[in-house]
Amino acid sequence: MTLHLQVHGDGGDPLVVLPSFGFDHTSMAAAIEPAFTEVSGWRRLYVDLPGTGDSPAHYPPRSDAVLDAVVATIQAELHYRPFAILGWSYGGYLAAGVTRRLPDQVGGLMLVCTGFKIRPWDRDLSGVLASNPHPGWLDYVPSHLREHFSHAVGLQTGEVADRVVAALDGNAPSDDAYLASLRADGFALSDEDAATVCNAPVCFVAGQRDRVVGYASLSDALGNYNYASYTCISSAGHYLPLEQPTVFAAITRGWLEECKAFLGPFNE
Repeated sequence: MTLHLQVHGDGGDPLVVLPSFGFDHTSMAAAIEPAFTEVSGWRRLYVDLPGTGDSPAHYPPRSDAVLDAVVATIQAELHYRPFAILGWSYGGYLAAGVTRRLPDQVGGLMLVCTGFKIRPWDRDLSGVLASNPHPGWLDYVPSHLREHFSHAVGLQTGEVADRVVAALDGNAPSDDAYLASLRADGFALSDEDAATVCNAPVCFVAGQRDRVVGYASLSDALGNYNYASYTCISSAGHYLPLEQPTVFAAITRGWLEECKAFLGPFNE
């Protein structure tokens, strides 16, 4: 059984996009698609993970099973064709797993606000900055989201809050029982300690006010790659693509341009 894919773009090189935890293709596209307003030549494959969007929770609530489903979906859609992959938060953690499974096919890896380990006690939160909330920034945020926003959003302004709320409003209902079980009992991949090898452009993006996963672990991993960049944005937290959309789009476009040089010979 494969997962649901939402495709943006008519043709070009494939880019697999894996979402933040609980996000579906609609909310993820709201965060990522602005980077493609001036970019062509990419076919974006937005994956709905089990229990979200149009992908049912017909899988064991373990990240190993989720990764199996993601890999099966990519192989069913792309077969042996090389692709770039971008993941945000939990999606980035899975993107690293995909790279370990399919190292010869990954022609670019972008990890956004994530890490190579997922258990809370394994996250490096050293140096994370406090936020400076603007007065009234939560006024139009639903009450049940305010505590989460106060923790996860780094740039705490009304404008950012509106963007995050709008993206979440596009999210289809999720299977909350499945997601809760996944997070509680099977969140860590069995191979998360294995090296994630990628001989193509690697792009790490982090927020210095990310109180969910921090920013230090991605910086520490830079030396493991020959074609790597790392950007830490001081005025952003865990919702970085929606907090700093212009900066995020510029970084994404630069990485995509690098990926073209690696993907091109495979797709000629």
